[in-house]
Amino acid sequence: MSEALSRAADYLPVLMEGVWVTIAVTVLSLLVSTVLGLFWAILGWTKVRAFQMISRTFITVIRGIPIIVQLFYIYFVMPDIGINLTAFQAGVIGMGIAYSAYQAENFRAGIEAIDRGQIEAAQSIGMSDNLIMRRVILPQAFRIALPPYGNTMIMMLKDSSLVSTITVAELTRQGQLIASSTFDNMTVFTLVALMYLVMALPLTYLARQLEKRYKNA
Repeated sequence: MSEALSRAADYLPVLMEGVWVTIAVTVLSLLVSTVLGLFWAILGWTKVRAFQMISRTFITVIRGIPIIVQLFYIYFVMPDIGINLTAFQAGVIGMGIAYSAYQAENFRAGIEAIDRGQIEAAQSIGMSDNLIMRRVILPQAFRIALPPYGNTMIMMLKDSSLVSTITVAELTRQGQLIASSTFDNMTVFTLVALMYLVMALPLTYLARQLEKRYKNA
């Protein structure tokens, strides 16, 4: 036992480097997915049918392609057309685009849950569509979308391990490198699993609190 703990202590500094990369990928991807998801949700809400079709098509296509394939495409295929990205950049953009489809559905559900009477009342006093979106719809839609948004954060944290497939040195990748050089698979991947759990627990707690707050509101 003491020998295993000693080995674990030796691995921790390298794994911690991966933890910070994992956090960076998750946070930046979350920002990208939130902005894009909100854009697609609003585009689908507009009265212009062409915009609605573009939004639906994007969401359907992105949700239908595995995230790992999207990452491969961005990192390995895009350079063929002159777009060269680092592995980290490709990972953040790929994860952000992939999850923007799910974020769009979260926001769309929030928008559609708003009482139509509120929108009609805002229109009756002369508010423009843009103003209605900013003052009436989005504040309530954000509140409604908070619980699924919290769950999406947890999923993104776990799925950030996929960027290891394009050589991003996040937690899983660092664990793979240590395991391949030491052959100490049990110790290494037990540590990796525990570190993901430690990162996920606060997000899980936050998601539950958001759900309770929304239910009691």
